[in-house]
Amino acid sequence: MNIPEDPFVRELLPEFVDTWIDDLKSQYMKLIDERKSEELYRMAHTLKGSCYQFGMNEAGDLGIQIMGYAKEKNWEKAAEMEQVLISHFEKLREYLIVNNLYVQ
Repeated sequence: MNIPEDPFVRELLPEFVDTWIDDLKSQYMKLIDERKSEELYRMAHTLKGSCYQFGMNEAGDLGIQIMGYAKEKNWEKAAEMEQVLISHFEKLREYLIVNNLYVQ
């Protein structure tokens, strides 16, 4: 896992990760179930941009995939990404904890 050395970024990472886990669990499938492609696209676009900003390129790439699924209205593929995303952020949280970077 490639975590930026910037102390400000490292300080913000735990809250960033927890917020995305909460948002994904509470909103992601709702957007898919309600077939809200524009909102799903916006969420994925925000995910992409914010993850790249934090140096989390793999998660940013997942955001790009979801943006494509939202544009195509490929609800099945988009739904499959929910657990991929949540798992990715949970692994990141575990990495932060193990490496004493998870401070709340």
